[in-house]
Amino acid sequence: MPAGCPAGSGAFSISFFRGSILTDGRRNEGDDLDRRIAQAKQAHDRPAAAPHHFAGEGAAENKGWAVGIEFVGSVLVCAFIGWLIDTWAGTAPWIMIVFLVLGFAAGLRRAMKTSQDFDTDPTNDRH
Repeated sequence: MPAGCPAGSGAFSISFFRGSILTDGRRNEGDDLDRRIAQAKQAHDRPAAAPHHFAGEGAAENKGWAVGIEFVGSVLVCAFIGWLIDTWAGTAPWIMIVFLVLGFAAGLRRAMKTSQDFDTDPTNDRH
């Protein structure tokens, strides 16, 4: 019985010596923990096999997000510029509406151009 634990007290103590018994009944045989840690590191470092994915899929998703952000950004920036001009000239809301339409057209043009560039890229044809 380890020191500090009276015999027959029913208290549980953990011994940190080689060959101690673990709480689930297994024996800790020295380097067992080191072996399990090494196995876990190997399993973590190994890339997960993804049967339905290919390397270019992340790039396609990133380009899709970029197109959407560029479109929304151009609409918002043009609407803000129109609002500033309306506030300065006192013509609210007419110039802002014109700039909003121009921002939509510019965003649509940019999205179409980016999509066309993406469609002509031969690395995107992998399925």
